[in-house]
Amino acid sequence: MGRSRDNRRRAGAEAVVEAVEGGLAELIPDPDRARAWSLLIDGAPQSHVDLDDPAHLSFEYQRRIGHVIDLAVPPGKPVQAVHLGGGALTLARYTAATRPRSTQQVVERDAALVQLVRRELPLDPGARIRVRSADAREGLAKVPDGWADLIVADVFSGARTPAHLTSTEFLDEVRRALRPGGVYTANLADGPPLAHLRAQIATAAARFTELALIADPAVLRGKRFGNAILVASDSLLPLAELTRRAASDPHPARLEHGARLLDFTGGATPVTDTSAVASPAPPPSVFR
Repeated sequence: MGRSRDNRRRAGAEAVVEAVEGGLAELIPDPDRARAWSLLIDGAPQSHVDLDDPAHLSFEYQRRIGHVIDLAVPPGKPVQAVHLGGGALTLARYTAATRPRSTQQVVERDAALVQLVRRELPLDPGARIRVRSADAREGLAKVPDGWADLIVADVFSGARTPAHLTSTEFLDEVRRALRPGGVYTANLADGPPLAHLRAQIATAAARFTELALIADPAVLRGKRFGNAILVASDSLLPLAELTRRAASDPHPARLEHGARLLDFTGGATPVTDTSAVASPAPPPSVFR
């Protein structure tokens, strides 16, 4: 069976469609890359993986997180990373490919999705990637104090970030698991009037001393719904290089930091567990 499945991929092929806990999962072959696949959940694009080139990041928000991974520690140095939200394990594969000997933990609640991805898009046997089926916050609580150089949050349920992953209490868990000077990065999604995004910046500012936000200028101006990448640490961030990479991407983005980023919050207050709500649902037009 394994041999025929591999031949099917190389030949061009069929989509794989299965029900998972989060909805209907589809693995769609990339017509331009022999062993590359996109993962959709209920029609919403989640991940893209090239099994022959795991360092290739097709989605713009994943490329922006890739820049953060590249710059979190010196080039080539292995990292200890935690990925909250797995999808097709794209960013864990990227980290393993660009930083050999890294040790990574992935926390993905949808056990059926994990099984599908492991079967159809198998991990490199040499990659030190452990996948745990658990709620993101519960899984994070099991990470030892100060273990992680890098924590990546990319968690969506029904295209919305769950409320319990948006609070100061959640960020307290992030800080506990990070080593001193470690980096936290999160994929945030919002649209006009950007109330969720502004509140998330205020929440991060209540727990980290250094912040940056990377996004399409139209998203930052509240012109359309889209993704924004939060970067946070208690050490200085590589702002100049992040700015350069964001601006030179095929889909150029802007980086905001310092006083301009705090002004962007517009007086929003930090979110706590008692006030937290899920991120807004994207409009249907986003996926057309």
